[in-house]
Amino acid sequence: MSTANELALCKEGISAWQQAFNNQDAEGCAAQYTQDSVMEARPFGLFNGRSEIQAFWQGIIDQGFAEVEYSDVKWVEAEGGYLLSSRWTMNKAFGVVHRELWVIDRDGKARLADDLFEVQGER
Repeated sequence: MSTANELALCKEGISAWQQAFNNQDAEGCAAQYTQDSVMEARPFGLFNGRSEIQAFWQGIIDQGFAEVEYSDVKWVEAEGGYLLSSRWTMNKAFGVVHRELWVIDRDGKARLADDLFEVQGER
């Protein structure tokens, strides 16, 4: 697979995650992570695997967080995939994505293998 195709799949992955979140679908959010992915959500903690990640996103959705948007998105080719960094805003918070490692999973779809983001304030 060419690197251009891999990057296109990664961009489809982040778009699918954003759409799931904006549709208030925690299961859809978690489906964009690999089975054994690790997510560090500062200041909340570390979440391992899809079930913990889904529970985290469900809790965020249940608190009324919605409408995520990304800005200053940067993609960098990395070992095994692509790294995304960006700024983000939601209806009730804002912050940064320090590092998301998107990889091509066994089924040919791009998924998050590693996610590190930070909430920097409330709106």
